[in-house]
Amino acid sequence: MKDLKQFNIPFVGLKEGKHLFQYEIDNTFFKTYNYDEFENSSLDVTLEFVKKSTHFELNFTASGTINVPCDVTSEFYDQEIASVMPLVIKFGPEYNDENEEIIVLPHEAFQLNVAQFIYEMIVLGQPSRRVHPKVLDGTMESETLDKLKELEIKEVKTVEETDPRWDKLKNLITEKKT
Repeated sequence: MKDLKQFNIPFVGLKEGKHLFQYEIDNTFFKTYNYDEFENSSLDVTLEFVKKSTHFELNFTASGTINVPCDVTSEFYDQEIASVMPLVIKFGPEYNDENEEIIVLPHEAFQLNVAQFIYEMIVLGQPSRRVHPKVLDGTMESETLDKLKELEIKEVKTVEETDPRWDKLKNLITEKKT
C-alpha cells in the first residue's frame, strides 16, 4: 500500500517522550482499503505517540463527519464521529496482533505504519444503526417514511374466543362452590 507511506512512523530516530502526529482523513484513504460505505468523509486524527525504553503507548483520537445513508430512509446525511483508541506496542521475536490492545513488533522493526489502526478505529467507531437526525426529530419529509407509516401494523383488537367445552368446565367449578 504505497499510498499510505505518510502513516509510517520511523520510531528508531525518535527520542523518548511524547510525540504528536496529525492526519487528515478523507475518502481517498478508505479507497485504499476498498471500503466504500461512506459517500464522503472529513476526519481529523491525532496520534499521541509516547516512546518509552521498552514499549510505546499510542492514543488515537478521531473526530469529524462521514456522509452515510440512513438505515431507515436511505437518505444521505453527515454522521458525527468521535472515537478514541489506546494501543500499546511491545517488542518480541515475531509480529503478533492477537490481543487487540497490545501489538508485538519484531525486534528488528524500525518503523510502524498506523494506517490500519486508524482505519479500524473509524470504521468501528461509527454507530451500528445510522438514523438521519430529521427522522429522529420527526421533521423529515420522505416517500420512504410515508410508505413505512402506511405499512405500519395498526393495533389489532382481538376478540377472545373461548372453547365452549372449557366454558362448561368453568361452570362446574363455580357450581361446586355454591
